[in-house]
Amino acid sequence: MSHTILLSLEGLSCGHCVKRVKEVLEQRSDVQDAEVSLNEARVTGEASAEALVADIENAGYHAAIANGSTSPKTEPLADSHQPPEALAADNQRLPASDETYHLLIDGMSCASCVSRVEKALNAVTGVRQARVNLADRSALVLGETDPQRLIAAVQQAGYDAEAIEDDESRRAKQQDTARRAVRRYAWQSALALTLGVPLMLWGMIGDNMMLTSANRSGWLAIGVATLLVMVLAGGHFYRSAWRSLRNGSATMDTLVALGTGVAWIYSISVNLWPDRVPVEARHLYYEASAMIIGLINLGHLLEQRARQRSSRALERLMDLTPPMARVVENGSERQQPLSEVQTGMTLRVMPGDRVPVDGDIIQGEAWIDEAMLTGEALPQHKKPGDPLSAGTVVQDGSVLFHASAVGKQTTLARIIQLVQQAQSSKPRLGQLADRISAVFVPVVVAIALISAAIWALVGPSPHLVYSLVVATTVLIIACPCALGLATPMAVIAGTGRAAELGILVRDADALQRASSVDTLVFDKTGTLTKGIAEVISIETWQSVSEKQALSWAAALEQGSAHPLAQAILRRAEGMELPQVEHFRQAGGLGVSGSVAGRSLLLGNEDFLRQADIATQPVADRLRAQAERGATPVLLAADGKVIALFSLRDPLRDESQPALARLHQQGYQLIMLTGDNPITASAIAREAGIDRVIAGVRPEGKAAAIRQLQQQGHQVAMIGDGINDAPALAQAELGMAIGSGSDIAVESAGITLMRPHPGSVVDALALSRATLRNMKQNLLGAFFYNACGIPLAAGVLWPLTGTLLSPVVAGAAMALSSITVVANANRLLRFRPDKAD
Repeated sequence: MSHTILLSLEGLSCGHCVKRVKEVLEQRSDVQDAEVSLNEARVTGEASAEALVADIENAGYHAAIANGSTSPKTEPLADSHQPPEALAADNQRLPASDETYHLLIDGMSCASCVSRVEKALNAVTGVRQARVNLADRSALVLGETDPQRLIAAVQQAGYDAEAIEDDESRRAKQQDTARRAVRRYAWQSALALTLGVPLMLWGMIGDNMMLTSANRSGWLAIGVATLLVMVLAGGHFYRSAWRSLRNGSATMDTLVALGTGVAWIYSISVNLWPDRVPVEARHLYYEASAMIIGLINLGHLLEQRARQRSSRALERLMDLTPPMARVVENGSERQQPLSEVQTGMTLRVMPGDRVPVDGDIIQGEAWIDEAMLTGEALPQHKKPGDPLSAGTVVQDGSVLFHASAVGKQTTLARIIQLVQQAQSSKPRLGQLADRISAVFVPVVVAIALISAAIWALVGPSPHLVYSLVVATTVLIIACPCALGLATPMAVIAGTGRAAELGILVRDADALQRASSVDTLVFDKTGTLTKGIAEVISIETWQSVSEKQALSWAAALEQGSAHPLAQAILRRAEGMELPQVEHFRQAGGLGVSGSVAGRSLLLGNEDFLRQADIATQPVADRLRAQAERGATPVLLAADGKVIALFSLRDPLRDESQPALARLHQQGYQLIMLTGDNPITASAIAREAGIDRVIAGVRPEGKAAAIRQLQQQGHQVAMIGDGINDAPALAQAELGMAIGSGSDIAVESAGITLMRPHPGSVVDALALSRATLRNMKQNLLGAFFYNACGIPLAAGVLWPLTGTLLSPVVAGAAMALSSITVVANANRLLRFRPDKAD
């Protein structure tokens, strides 16, 4: 029997998430209909609630049965009947009651820690989603709750947390924490290696670390020194391991603590009670404990420094706003702290100044460098009426402007927030790594115990020594640091570099989706074209000059707001226009009037025919312009056609080379537009588009994308208008031109601050590079453990007769993390023109 189930959802952050959950539900044969929003799903059918929850959980999200869900009269979701563009926007925006909380987390060491902290935060009442980032030891929490409850939840999970109120304090705290961590790891590694290196060398050239009656007291002193090193330089491993044990979990620090602790306990036991141990088993491993702690701390030191480099892109964005602003009031100027600037104030910027807040120019002209916001290298000319964005630099000129957005409302602040959210998000590859690491440490401990038992039972003598070496080496080499850092480091570096190129990534999953698309669908107007009509040619007859014809046409169009009229007026800018008498306007057809005693008509072909003016003599020219995709406007004087103005929304200068590069890379290119087929086909031929879908109404654009998907294509939609929002949300990947409508930008996974298709090339190239980097990191981490654990367990003993040293295992573990971080940092040097 059919029934309705209402489920509450968590973990959905965008329109793509909504679409994915809807697809998961509707693919079930026992589901008739599924309506999904960010927070709820209303499912009609015969499926059980438990089965639906399981399917959603398997898709990577969280679901629970809502109260009253089994009632067939459950009201539909509030947004299920909104227009497509509004729904697309709502699927991206946070609920009105949501707030964003930033936490700095202390004590995390691996992906297992990430999973545990995320689970603790998501369990707090009012939390809609929690994202924890191992790379910068932070958490981004969305919802409505008390920060102290979040901190308490993290502490209960065995870690420390601190709430950050604003970006400046967060940044200062992170920088201070990073500096202290670098100093701590530096002296800890130096202390441990100062003892460990001489001991290791002595073991190689001295007495082979065997205990005898002659050296027993000396080794006892070294054992005490090793214990001091373990406490001072490695105490954080043992404290973290103890906290994890008390909370019923295991982390990387658990493995380090077990490995080094067992090695020292065995050694000191041999040292204190040698008579209870066979002579051949009196081998000491003090150097292993000291060296492992030293090498891992050294690895953390190098990793910390590399992580600081990876966050420099975001730091540079934060450095763009100046601390002071030049406020103009009552004819005088004064310097005022940026925090005190309010909307509506008048400010001045001079050459070399950074624009402090968003605003609109009211006086003066200037050349503005917007490279750090848009990636555009050339300065932009700004005049009265033009907008200014915080963080841009005045290269030449001076302007007065009204502040329109300050603080967190500026474009720069929103960009920083988007970058932070993207850097804390996880692609599906990262979610896979998290699921593996959640069970990784217990599995490794089990492997170490089993391996030790096997060597104790069937290994060579002394059994105890060999089983100890194997267990310690397995525990040390298998630390999942590299696995936990593999994706977040690539995401931080990739999204940070993207921001420098004027590409804003909403979440890391958008990068993964971008790398898999094969079909690019472009809106025409404002995306491939400039978005404004231009006069591309003027043809004249009856001995009338081009200048004369343009002067008469512009005089007739004065005061008109029609886009074609504005194009003619722009072409005539600076000309002295004659006086028009007897002006008349025929809606949708044209205008007429008298200039210097001559009767003029300006309009389309039908307008002239209605006035009994023959257009046959210019029919061939009209047809030729139509084939070019131009709109013809005819000018007649005293009953005869004297001029033909051809107007068109021209291609952006960058469109043709950008589309050619995309063709070379194997993408299918499609134009999706509401324009007429003739005009669209002409633009497509000029641009190099493979296929045109023209005459499509706004509500039909999403259907066109859906049809392409049904044909097996992975589709990216690139657009800038309100009518593009449904298609942006429907596609696997939506890419919005940053100068477009807010709804279009909100519906997209990637926003391009430079309004031309060249940014699409850069975004796709960077997404491929980032995903490739993630795969390299994950493959390297998996390969390291797949090879390292068997080697540590002694699989090569039959061939070599030796076991892997715990010291070598510690060095390998530290090197694996450093390698992952260094590989991710290559993305900071990514150049689109050098990409494949």
